[in-house]
Amino acid sequence: MTRKEEKFVEEVWKYYERHGRHSLPWRKTKNAYRILVSEIMLQQTQVDRVLPKYTAFIKRFPSLQVLAKASLGDVLREWQGLGYNRRAKMLHQCAQSVVQEYKGRLPSTQNELMKLPGIGHYTAGAVMAFAFQESVPIIETNIRTVFIHHFFHDDTDVCDTDIQKYVARTLDIENPREWYYALMDYGAFLKKTIGNQNSRSRHYTKQSTFKNSDRQIRGAILRLLATQNYSRIEMHKALPYEIDRIDAQCEKLLSEGLIVLCKKQFALPE
Repeated sequence: MTRKEEKFVEEVWKYYERHGRHSLPWRKTKNAYRILVSEIMLQQTQVDRVLPKYTAFIKRFPSLQVLAKASLGDVLREWQGLGYNRRAKMLHQCAQSVVQEYKGRLPSTQNELMKLPGIGHYTAGAVMAFAFQESVPIIETNIRTVFIHHFFHDDTDVCDTDIQKYVARTLDIENPREWYYALMDYGAFLKKTIGNQNSRSRHYTKQSTFKNSDRQIRGAILRLLATQNYSRIEMHKALPYEIDRIDAQCEKLLSEGLIVLCKKQFALPE
């Protein structure tokens, strides 16, 4: 490492020692399943929202085997409040695949993990680092913020391949788990104090407004069906959105397998 990189590492560790979020429940375990659940939940979702849902989800589905045996409807009910419900379906499918193909144990290589439903390059790398203490380079929003702030100054259109060079050079080979936690916490701090540096990344996409969006309508439909079944007409009356938009999202949810049609009523899958 260069002297600049060494000073950078010192600064990150110093912040983490003083202000790190050491009490987060998924940081107190090396259980690969629990770490996977936390990583899926944390995608595009704030930690404060994830905390109570993670605790409840793990209590309801304490293992891959229990999750695999559950109905998708029950999984979706437990997921309510997190949004992006396709994540719940993919996690459920992942659990079923692991039980069928790996005897209920998550594989311990990045390539095998990426073959499972819903697990991309970052999530596989995170499981490798946090559950198996493997020193694989990973980049997510907070990590990206840290490296752009420290090494790319006023640059724009910063590519992850350029960031990854610094990630690899500064990576703590002996303790990647704690190093990545330190980077993430420091990145969250930088976002609050200097703003989101990800806007200078080539891979940055501004999140669309949630209010009155298709995402909001999808979430509202699933919340209704978490309590009881609804006919199409009942759905129209219960939701404060245009009828054609409700119908369009119902059709999409049906095609994705997130809801079913049973005796002319919409329901969560069982």
